[in-house]
Amino acid sequence: RGRACTQALAGGSSLQQLDPENTGFIGADTFAGLVHSHELPLDPAKLDMLVALAQSNEQGQVCYQELVDLISSKRSSSFKRAIANGQRALPRDGLLDEPGLGVYKRFVRYVAYEILPCEVDRRWYFYRHRSCPPPVFMASVTLAQIIVFLCYGARLNKWVLQTYHPEYMKSPLVYHPGHRARAWRFLTYMFMHVGLEQLGFNALLQLMIGVPLEMVHGLLRISLLYLAGVLAGSLTVSITDMRAPVVGGSGGVYALCSAHLANVVMNWAGMRCPYKLLRMVLALVCMSSEVGRAVWLRFSPPLPASGPQPSFMAHLAGAVVGVSMGLTILRSYEERLRDQCGWWVVLLAYGTFLLFAVFWNVFAYDLLGAHIPPPP
Repeated sequence: RGRACTQALAGGSSLQQLDPENTGFIGADTFAGLVHSHELPLDPAKLDMLVALAQSNEQGQVCYQELVDLISSKRSSSFKRAIANGQRALPRDGLLDEPGLGVYKRFVRYVAYEILPCEVDRRWYFYRHRSCPPPVFMASVTLAQIIVFLCYGARLNKWVLQTYHPEYMKSPLVYHPGHRARAWRFLTYMFMHVGLEQLGFNALLQLMIGVPLEMVHGLLRISLLYLAGVLAGSLTVSITDMRAPVVGGSGGVYALCSAHLANVVMNWAGMRCPYKLLRMVLALVCMSSEVGRAVWLRFSPPLPASGPQPSFMAHLAGAVVGVSMGLTILRSYEERLRDQCGWWVVLLAYGTFLLFAVFWNVFAYDLLGAHIPPPP
């Protein structure tokens, strides 16, 4: 594929002329000339990247595969390595100086500065971004949560502290320790919420943080992070708070938020989002307040209840997933996850936790003689 791509760039030039020794590389000077005279419909920003790759190579050669990775927009560290090892920067000004942008492109630029810590990454994302496919995962999850909440609110005629209604826990979506064998509940609890305030908090964060993250890092990565936080939340509750049910998408929300906040802290100097310190403090205060409220509802419920109230441990588990798995995902914007040793370490740790949690749910409740309130 790399040879065919080079042929196209050369406009029909012989591969024997480009690579007479059949080494798989071409000279940087030859490559730069080919890029300037190419006949492919590449945008100017991508051309700048290709020329930068050629001119910053220490051996004066360009590998075919690096060329293919850049042209096909695959996640690769080729361009970043080229810039880091070279002596020149890209020949364009920063994105903030781009004139005449439409509303959508200004939003894309805003997302780039909100999420990415490096100007090279921001321009790479900005110029190769396409509106299709849209960030459908976070929007779909949020919409589904709102629809489920409205349905149960109308059915129960209760919009605040729904868990106190005797019919609420009969939902097939709620995780309840007495229904551990129904494995889908470890995920579907994310569609149920205590009340309007919890739903509003989660939906707001999912749209404000989750959608931009999905626009930059893609559906697969962000859905993996969100669902990993949700699953870790319910499993952690089943281990640490064995009598409590779980509702709400806070495990996934806290995974997204903690990953983003950790990424901002790790790349503080490079982040260009406005008022980042004030926003960081406000986010931490809001998240801490939500955890405090969940602790209060768990141990000091304001109304008499027939059984234990939903646990707060899902919030903490989601935060741990975000700082570990999420930070690894967000720090590798242009790089394949499978090429990183750290990703496999995090994945192994998460897999070990899942295996331990499964055995715990199968054997520990009976061995410990845990008293579980009967499910509704």
